Amino acid sequence: MGTGAFEQLLREMIGLSSETVGASVIRHALKRRMTDCEMPDLHTYWSYLSENRTERQELIDAVVVPETWFFRDREAFAAMTRQARESRGSGTPLRLLSLPCSTGEEPYSMAMALFDAGFEATEFSIDAVDVSTRNLVYAERAVYGRNSFRGEELGYRDRHFDAVEGGFRPHERVRRQVCFTLGNLLGPVPQPRAEPYDVIFCRNLLIYFDRETQGLALDRLRQMLADKGLLLVGPAESGLPTLHGFASVRFPRAFAFIKASAVQQAPAAAPVRRSRPTPLPAQAPRRIAPPPRVRPFAQKTAPGEAASPAPDPAAKSLATIEHAANAGRLGEVKRAAASHLEEFGPSPEVFYLLGLAHDADDAPSDAIQNYRKALYLAPDHRQALVQLKLLLQRQGDKAGAKALTDRLDRIAKRSDV
Repeated sequence: MGTGAFEQLLREMIGLSSETVGASVIRHALKRRMTDCEMPDLHTYWSYLSENRTERQELIDAVVVPETWFFRDREAFAAMTRQARESRGSGTPLRLLSLPCSTGEEPYSMAMALFDAGFEATEFSIDAVDVSTRNLVYAERAVYGRNSFRGEELGYRDRHFDAVEGGFRPHERVRRQVCFTLGNLLGPVPQPRAEPYDVIFCRNLLIYFDRETQGLALDRLRQMLADKGLLLVGPAESGLPTLHGFASVRFPRAFAFIKASAVQQAPAAAPVRRSRPTPLPAQAPRRIAPPPRVRPFAQKTAPGEAASPAPDPAAKSLATIEHAANAGRLGEVKRAAASHLEEFGPSPEVFYLLGLAHDADDAPSDAIQNYRKALYLAPDHRQALVQLKLLLQRQGDKAGAKALTDRLDRIAKRSDV
């Protein structure tokens, strides 16, 4: 039995496209779950998976990559704060959404940014939704290590966190503003909620979908957003919203959008807040307990904790791939990278090396896809940024190349400080 049935199941459950994320990522997740469940082969595991809803959730948890940190892309939070100020005074608290919320750094950052902007707790609430129960358990626990605090500007940690065993925890005042829920943007539509959202963060989710699913997701996000609301997406997704009824707000580096219909409204028209259906399944209460496990996850560190040094076999594997790339053995690079992904899982370095191999093999679309995967996991990966910039220049994408040049300049300036 091959992995095709599992890839289709994941697409049906959470919209995940194996072509976008890479079949090797799914194979790695299957290998982990089969080991944890002590299943001898794919056929046996498929039978078990088909009959066990809890294990289907475990597979989702295994395939989701929780790579995030506090105030990731600060420009997005500046755009959110500006939008919140413009929407202030409507008589009702502002409603914000983080989807996917991963392990909680994004929604907690939203709350901290609004407090720093002078908002009171009664003036806003934040819903945080994710398909991974494991992510939500970590988010509710809310203890974060140094990997969740990146960059030079860490003053917010002094203002909003307590030092606790294992790291830092947001103040209760911050945690109270966020309601975590297990849910799926593409899931069944529940009963309408009272109000649409004034701000929606939906960053680095659409990149895992195929074109059809991206369109469905953006249609649902448009339904969930208030008429004058703000949608924020990830850098790699910034070309998608304008194809599905949104217009760019053009906040620098924020990747922010409003409904195209809001741009066309007459200036004198008073904004009207209407009830809209919100397609988020209310599947879980605020406090989420860990799901039952067949076996505990082996050798896993909590998101946000300092990662232990890479094991020697993984480092040796990457060195072998790099050596083959330097020698121009492109086929060997691709085969070795596929084996590395299956055995050790995704990493920015292996995707970067795969990008190089496809680039040299005159396969630009595959090269771009792998460079972008590397940058999703490591946004400041200079080599990937440089190679992607050069490739976009060769393809005539001047705007895309310039954006990457600006990004490299910002990284260089931070390094000089």
